[in-house]
Amino acid sequence: MARTGIDQNALIDMFASASAKQSTQLRDAVRKATLGALQGRELTLKNIRGALKTVTEAANTGLAKNVTPGLDVEAMLDGAVAGMDDALLKAVEANRAALQQFVDQGVGLQEKQLKKALGDLEKFEDTMFDAMKKSAQGAGSPLGAQWEQVLDKLQLKGTLSGAQATTTVEQFASQMQTAVRDSRAAGVKAAQALAESYTALVSGVLIGMSEALNEGGAAAKSKSRK
Repeated sequence: MARTGIDQNALIDMFASASAKQSTQLRDAVRKATLGALQGRELTLKNIRGALKTVTEAANTGLAKNVTPGLDVEAMLDGAVAGMDDALLKAVEANRAALQQFVDQGVGLQEKQLKKALGDLEKFEDTMFDAMKKSAQGAGSPLGAQWEQVLDKLQLKGTLSGAQATTTVEQFASQMQTAVRDSRAAGVKAAQALAESYTALVSGVLIGMSEALNEGGAAAKSKSRK
């Protein structure tokens, strides 16, 4: 059992015995393995990178052992990459839910934790690409060349998790800017209310003073007439 919580040997065996027709099953198995690893640890970029590294190394080792005639290795790598992307998509959704709680509780964009969370989300896709590139470099020939083809396609169309991460970052950045504007507007309204109550208070005091003066003046006139 790998330190990431992934049963690497089970993945190796699956890649070693699977055919291209089983790429969907591979995708599902990779998604579950990657997601399980992410769920069992803090969701940091370092741990994400470690989980992806473990899965890609298992894919490389398993495929190197696979002797199925006419094996479509690229299709199997596509399935593995899609499975990892599916897992990261769930990680993005988890971040989104957590960020919403921050916003609902009134935490602003200036908070360090929130800035870091948004910054890490923006790096999800790059983290995935980096893990894939290292796998391609360590796979050797001909597997390395097939990894390169998979990577080229992935970089052209992008990842689902990367697209969702970008959308989430933009949404919350906009939402928090609106919240800041609203809080400033609330501050202005509070200041206006305070000013209005102050002037009302002054008016009340002035009215009271005027009444006292009038009463005092009337009493003085009354005495002078006596």
